[in-house]
Amino acid sequence: MKLSTFSLTQSSGWTVPTLPDMDSNQTLVMAFGASNMITSPTPIANVAAAFPASSLVGCSTAGEIFGTSLLDDSLSVAVIKFERTELATAVAEIKTADESFSAGQRLANALNRPDLRSVFVLSEGVHVNGSELVRGLNSILPETVILTGGLAGDGDRFVQTWVIKEGKPQSGFVTAVGFYGKHIVVGHGSKGGWDAFGAEMRVTKSKANVLYELNGKPALQVYKEAMGDKATGLPASGLLFPLAIHDNRLGLKTIVRTILGVDEATQSLTFAGDILQGSTVQMMKADFKRLIQGAYNAAIMTKAPLTPAAAEPILCVAISCVGRRLVLQEKSLEELKAVTEVLPPNTKQIGFYSYGEISPYASGYCDLHNQTMTLTTFREEA
Repeated sequence: MKLSTFSLTQSSGWTVPTLPDMDSNQTLVMAFGASNMITSPTPIANVAAAFPASSLVGCSTAGEIFGTSLLDDSLSVAVIKFERTELATAVAEIKTADESFSAGQRLANALNRPDLRSVFVLSEGVHVNGSELVRGLNSILPETVILTGGLAGDGDRFVQTWVIKEGKPQSGFVTAVGFYGKHIVVGHGSKGGWDAFGAEMRVTKSKANVLYELNGKPALQVYKEAMGDKATGLPASGLLFPLAIHDNRLGLKTIVRTILGVDEATQSLTFAGDILQGSTVQMMKADFKRLIQGAYNAAIMTKAPLTPAAAEPILCVAISCVGRRLVLQEKSLEELKAVTEVLPPNTKQIGFYSYGEISPYASGYCDLHNQTMTLTTFREEA
């Protein structure tokens, strides 16, 4: 396996003199870039032209990760040329959130076969129900297939996101890449670090990812009262106050959900994933040290299949929630450094800040997460 990572910024251009000569049908190219590249797609077009035979996937972000740097208005790229691993890609259109489950099923059916080992998914970030997308994928894929990925971002604007389809950034799609064969080794980890506060509340009315009532009161009203002055910045300021969901239907898991939009007319909140009616929820707030420790713990989880450290290069794709960035601000670099301090020195890291993270909670079937640092590592072994 060969691995190259590089980036493009407006001020400095490409970090490599020429794009690497690694094109093949066993090459995967990942590219994460600014949301405005949907109207200024030249950098992505240049990457696509350099790797015509390769599988090219990517999405828009709320900040691009390159090594331990956090960039804006840039393009972060990883090129992996596998020796023993076969790849396949699939695309599903998603016009509304109601199509999320069927989009997940279409992707899974397109990629599923006996030697499938892992699927990496990148989705439209605004007009999607991430829980239903993941549920659709889980309904088809075996539990032994490792499913990870994330929802595209648009800074803190929540207006338009894109994923790469046919070499171009396009809205309204979900893309996925499948990894086949016994030689691919995929690690994963996902941790948060947020603290619950205030009283527990009962979800008395919800439908899918829309929350209407908490304890019989309009959900938006309850949120505004709890947020105080910060409520004037909704929906973006809602990223600072995610919701922890406790429910017996989740087993021992606590799932965190983050706000994507508000509706003053219905006094409702739209989240990145389902809010279970009848569940118990608590609002959450940030603790800087715990957020950074969460990233460190995610790396500890991810490192397990990498031990002992192999001579082969390792790619780490880091997907962190935009809410974490808004809280940590310049300290976001510390969570990126925390990851690289744990993983082997032959690891290269790229990634992005997202509207949702896709990963198993610990093992087995996948979940949609919010407000986590979620890591996926790829390497080959003999």
